[in-house]
Amino acid sequence: MARLGKLRSTEFMGGLALFLAVVCALAIANSPIRHGYESFTHFQLGFGIYRFDLKTWAADGLLAIFFASAGLELRRELTHGDLRNRRRAALPVIAALSGMAGPALIYALITRGDAVALHAWAIPTSTDLAFSLTILGIAGSRIPSALRAFLLTLAITDDIATIVLIAIFYSQAINWRYLIPSLLVLAVYALLQRSGITWWWIALPLGVCSWALMEQSGVHATVAGVLIGLLTNPHRNGNPKSAVERFEHSLAPISAFISVPIFAFVTIGISVTASELATVWHDKISYGIIFARLVGKILGIVGGAWLIAKITRAELSPSLSWWDISAVGILAGIGFSVSLLVALISLGNFPNRLLAAESGILFSGLISAVLAMAALQIRNRAHLRSAH
Repeated sequence: MARLGKLRSTEFMGGLALFLAVVCALAIANSPIRHGYESFTHFQLGFGIYRFDLKTWAADGLLAIFFASAGLELRRELTHGDLRNRRRAALPVIAALSGMAGPALIYALITRGDAVALHAWAIPTSTDLAFSLTILGIAGSRIPSALRAFLLTLAITDDIATIVLIAIFYSQAINWRYLIPSLLVLAVYALLQRSGITWWWIALPLGVCSWALMEQSGVHATVAGVLIGLLTNPHRNGNPKSAVERFEHSLAPISAFISVPIFAFVTIGISVTASELATVWHDKISYGIIFARLVGKILGIVGGAWLIAKITRAELSPSLSWWDISAVGILAGIGFSVSLLVALISLGNFPNRLLAAESGILFSGLISAVLAMAALQIRNRAHLRSAH
């Protein structure tokens, strides 16, 4: 319980750090030092084939840490958590997948005929775990742990599935000269973990090596992060803590307080002058993202969960109602980190379209947050009345 409480505290404070990063980026991008901010985000760092600007380092490097942390949490849930119960886990997993399909379909319908916009179809599919858990925490102590577990499973499944989409649809031409060695390093890592050799000073160099090779392979480097997490040993084997627990304890604060906030800060700095906003709001990408998130997420999540509960033996936790799942559907419309990553990958060569995407991500997230807070407060009042 102490570990769970600490994890929740990290998630909550990490969400606040992410919120502050977004506010600071927007404030600076709309201030007299805007050009300094742009120069900063394009500052080159590194050497040789690993010389990138700060935006690229944030998207490929810092987010790899975020996905390694998500992979570790998913591995723990698969072994010891709610995902062990297949009937209970089926609902949020199917809800996550249908909650990705709904926004993707709506966005594709809105942007049909626009090849550049359509290429960015995966932007509205992802859910921001840090922000969503922060909103859920703000909603109060009457939120049942089962609702948090549902959201956690949904968001992690969502994140992992989005990384798979990035690997399949947004990776460049594959360079096998780098990909095969990267996979071999991951295989060595998995073998050592399975053998009980889980020291961090062996795991860290292998993780960095697999990331560095995958960065040059054409497959997005964040894939290495999530695979490292999933391949880590979740069993204690006579030790006080498993490798998953130890690594998660170390990476969770780095991910929450450094990786995700810095990525958001260097990416979300959008100028919102009247003329630029007028241009953005006439772009299919921006209003496509907003409509896809606000409508597609809730329809996909609630509809998918309800359908799988009706036609299979999957079950909803007794402490949850379908109103709770609807609130999660609204909450899942918040998507910053992974959505910004997909936008950067799919629209990086089209600055004006990228601006439209970032605006759509920002406004859909803000609207979803407000609506989710209202829905959760209504839910709390209803449960309080029924308790009396």
